[in-house]
Amino acid sequence: MTTSQAEPAPRVDAFLADAREATDAAIAAALDECLPAAPAALGAAIRYAVLGSGKRFRPALVLAGYEAAGGRSPHIADLAAAVEIVHAYSLVHDDLPCMDNDDLRRGRPTLHRAFGVRPATVAGFGMVPVAAAAVMRGAGLLALAPEATRRVLELLFRAAGGGGMIGGQVLDLAAGGQHLGPDALLEINARKTGALIAASVEIGAVAAGLGAEACAPFRAYGECVGAAFQIADDVLDLTATSAQLGKTPGKDRKLGKPTFPLVFGVEPARREAERLAAGAVAHLEGAGISSPLLAALARFVVARRL
Repeated sequence: MTTSQAEPAPRVDAFLADAREATDAAIAAALDECLPAAPAALGAAIRYAVLGSGKRFRPALVLAGYEAAGGRSPHIADLAAAVEIVHAYSLVHDDLPCMDNDDLRRGRPTLHRAFGVRPATVAGFGMVPVAAAAVMRGAGLLALAPEATRRVLELLFRAAGGGGMIGGQVLDLAAGGQHLGPDALLEINARKTGALIAASVEIGAVAAGLGAEACAPFRAYGECVGAAFQIADDVLDLTATSAQLGKTPGKDRKLGKPTFPLVFGVEPARREAERLAAGAVAHLEGAGISSPLLAALARFVVARRL
C-alpha cells in the first residue's frame, strides 16, 4: 500500500478500498485478542459496532500520513485500527436516544436498536480500552520506541476527550436552537470531528519517526481536512438520501442544530469546504511535503457524495 511521492496518487476509491481491507483485518485481530474474556453479549455488540461497513476515512489518513512521512511497514494498519475503534465508539454513543436518537447507521440498525440501549452504552465504553490495546499491539508490531508509543496514545485519547470529540459533542448539544457565527461553528466542528481526523494524520507521521516540529504540517493539514469533512457531511445531511448516506438524512434540521449549510446555505458551505481542503494541501506544500495521496484525499472530502 505504499506509493512513491514522485508518482501520481492512486485513485482515492482504490486506496480507500485497500485501506479498509487492511484496517478491518487489523481490527479483527485486535478484537480476537481483547474480547475472549468478555461476556459473549458484550463481544457481539462490540463486533457489530466496529466491523460494520464504513468509509474508514480516518484509518486511511493514518496510512496516508505514515506513507507521506516515509513509513513503509504494513503494520501501520494496526494503529489505524485503534483510531477506527475510537471513531466507532463515538458513533455508538452519538446515536443513543439521549443524544441524536438515530435508528440507522452505516446502512443497518444502530447498535442500540439492534442490541438495546443499555448494552449499546456499555459496549461504547468497552471499546475505549480495546482501542488502547490495539495501539499497544500496533506499537509492538511496528517496534515503536516508548516515547513514540506514548505520543500515539496521547494524540488518540486527547482527540477523543474533553478537548476534542467529547467536548465537541457537548458544544454541539448545547448549540441546538441557537444562531451561531462561523467561528463558533468551526470550533464545534474542530472538536467534534476535526480533532480525531487531525490526530489520525499525525499518528501516521509519528509512527514513521517524525518529531513534533516535523509533524506540525501534518497536523495543520488534518485540522483543515477535518473542518472540511464536517461541513461536507452537513451538506450531505441536507442533500443526500438515506440509501446514499447509510444513515438518516435531515437529522440536523430536525434537531435544530446550527450547521454551515443551515446557517449560510448549501453553496456557501460547499465553497468553505473547498477553501479548507485547498488550505490543507497548502500546509503540506508550504513545508515542502509532496504527497499526491494526501492531496487527493483532501479533494475527496469535498467531492464525495456519500
